[in-house]
Amino acid sequence: MDDRKAAILAEIPRLRRYARALLRDRDAADDLVQDSLERALVRLDNWRTGDSPRRWLFTIMHHLFVDQMRKVKRRGEASMLQIEGSEAMSLPAHQTEDVASREILDALQAISPDRRAAILMVAVEGFSYAEAANVLGVPAGTLMSRIARGRDELRGLLDDGARRRTIRVVEP
Repeated sequence: MDDRKAAILAEIPRLRRYARALLRDRDAADDLVQDSLERALVRLDNWRTGDSPRRWLFTIMHHLFVDQMRKVKRRGEASMLQIEGSEAMSLPAHQTEDVASREILDALQAISPDRRAAILMVAVEGFSYAEAANVLGVPAGTLMSRIARGRDELRGLLDDGARRRTIRVVEP
């Protein structure tokens, strides 16, 4: 295996993490990663040897993700099925980190895909604003705006969720 293919294979865990955060569906995320890798291998000559393939691969994945979202919009909105209370609790309730993580992931899914992608690129994947803007194909100002609005929206969703969980005792 040549060095370029080995460098691409080394990026698979990051691609999977990003895809799962974007889609929140393990199978769909794995399909997106596979499609991205297939496209990358077919277009291997487009990658500048010596550079890390990371930005190039994330750009490919982002374009495929946007294409998928456009297809979904054309066909109609997809919706998540509500899980019954007993099915939703896969771990004991005392594991607050898992509950908080699930709430954050749910809140991420509730914001627009553009804002979600911007936040994930910078906050999770560690891209600089300039790199993330380049990968997403938007000006840096647009990226910063999406991140700011996405953070505000997340904050509101998470605060609302915390308020709903608070139990108030009313004395008669």
